[in-house]
Amino acid sequence: MLLESTLSSALAVILTLALPATAAARPSPERATPKLSLTAQLRLADTAVDRYKLLPNDEDFIYDFNKSASPFANAQTFPALVGSGTSLSVSALPGCGMSFLHLHPRATELFALTSGRVHTEMVPEGSVLDSEGKQRVIKTDLTPGMMTIFPAGSFHTQVNPDCEPAAFAAALTSEDFGFSFVANQTYALSDDVIAATFGKSVAGEDIDTVRNSIPGGLLIMVEECLSKCGKEKRRV
Repeated sequence: MLLESTLSSALAVILTLALPATAAARPSPERATPKLSLTAQLRLADTAVDRYKLLPNDEDFIYDFNKSASPFANAQTFPALVGSGTSLSVSALPGCGMSFLHLHPRATELFALTSGRVHTEMVPEGSVLDSEGKQRVIKTDLTPGMMTIFPAGSFHTQVNPDCEPAAFAAALTSEDFGFSFVANQTYALSDDVIAATFGKSVAGEDIDTVRNSIPGGLLIMVEECLSKCGKEKRRV
């Protein structure tokens, strides 16, 4: 028994000296855990009660459009909206301004005018036809106190035909409504696809010309209105 005990002890010493330190003996390196944004934390919260705990200050429930750099209150700019399924925009369409033809892939928009005048045009889904069997285009002329609706996925645009800004509020049925600009995204496709889609209406050699002439930004200016108002064209 004594001999066995001595041999066991000697073997343990040899193994300790010969083998590198085990993982348990080594200090474990700290793993860098990415810091989640408040919006991400709110989305991962188990319950609404847990979300309130992540918003402990009354000021967390205020979005000041007067001070914010963004006219859009959504889940990113105003985390208190997480779980509500809504967003809001409060802004003004400049005199002679027109929004690019666009759609919101994840939200229906309620567009209400508070000052000025705005003309809107909206194209519903492809199977919605007018009395002549052509694609229906719904047009409205809004004045203060009036509202229209742009269903999710519908192409739409807003035009201010007057010289002064037109103020509006737009409520959207998603915390992350998204923007898709019809012209920009269409001409992002390959030349072959564009040529096949538009046929002879756009010659192959003209595709790049059209593609490169699409202005950037959210708005374009209406030339006729600018002339009427004596305004100079500027990039919006």
